[in-house]
Amino acid sequence: MQENYPIDFVVTWLDGNDPAWQTDYKKYYKEEKGIDMSIARMRDWNNLQYWFRSVEKFAPWVNKIHLVTWGHLPKWLKTDAPKLNIVKHSDFIPAEYLPTFSTFPNTLNTHRIQGISEHFVLFDDDMFLGRKTDRTRFFKQGKPVDMATLTPIPPTLPFGHYILNSIHLMQKRYPFNSAIKNNISKWFNPQYGILTMLKNLCLLPYATNVGLKNPHVAIPFLKSTYKTLWQEEFETLDGTCKNRFRNYTDVLQWVMRYEQLLSGNFVPHTMKDTSTDWITDRDAGRIADYIVKQKYALFCINDSNDIQHFEQTKATINAAFEKLLPEKSSFEK
Repeated sequence: MQENYPIDFVVTWLDGNDPAWQTDYKKYYKEEKGIDMSIARMRDWNNLQYWFRSVEKFAPWVNKIHLVTWGHLPKWLKTDAPKLNIVKHSDFIPAEYLPTFSTFPNTLNTHRIQGISEHFVLFDDDMFLGRKTDRTRFFKQGKPVDMATLTPIPPTLPFGHYILNSIHLMQKRYPFNSAIKNNISKWFNPQYGILTMLKNLCLLPYATNVGLKNPHVAIPFLKSTYKTLWQEEFETLDGTCKNRFRNYTDVLQWVMRYEQLLSGNFVPHTMKDTSTDWITDRDAGRIADYIVKQKYALFCINDSNDIQHFEQTKATINAAFEKLLPEKSSFEK
């Protein structure tokens, strides 16, 4: 297959400071008492403009950018930018799942976005490109580029529940041992490095009791994978999407990724060019340093509750982005 098919980017964004959104949120939260909705999941770091700048500078080959939003938009956004498609929740999420205050209905229904390409990369708004990135970093031969790694399921709450539920679903679909043996060269690939291959080898006898490692960075997906799972696992996905807030019974959009890995429909690639961090006051300087030095092709900087001086820490991070990406993109007024 020629590597000239369109690749779209999808980025989900929330402005938790929007009074209208807060009113809606408080109304349903009081009624349903959802979980995992701390302030760190909602506040705006005011750096989405740098996400657009990084895409334009480091991935100019992108076909279309789909900005998924509750309805609010940044004031600086040029809404008629040629490559931009603004997508409200109501534009693609089935009405019976709305309103939603969980990210899962967004990311489990991404394939329903009108006009989205078969090949797309899914970003949260805290996931960035850090340097020039070729399209083959995400797709080769029409297949997602990814890394297949076994790992124990973390006991952390509530995320461990989501992962366990997702793995349980996939265990029903695939005997993990057979899936690995059917694509042995993709699970034991030199690109991963010796330590990762040894980890897979050591955990292989316990494959029915462990999970799959999840790199928390932008991930490539096929629209056809989403369609397959919605057709074959409707009850599970429907149940998650009906929860307005995150719930212990939910599955993650990673089930789509797991389907690609376990079916062998991917091309192996190392994750050594990625990084995932939780922002704290103490770590802000270190994170800012690697942003400026373009150490990683893909990175995620998660908000956390361990920030005492939010404005100061935000200024440190955003100053690094400004140093790396000082010029406005065509997506800005």
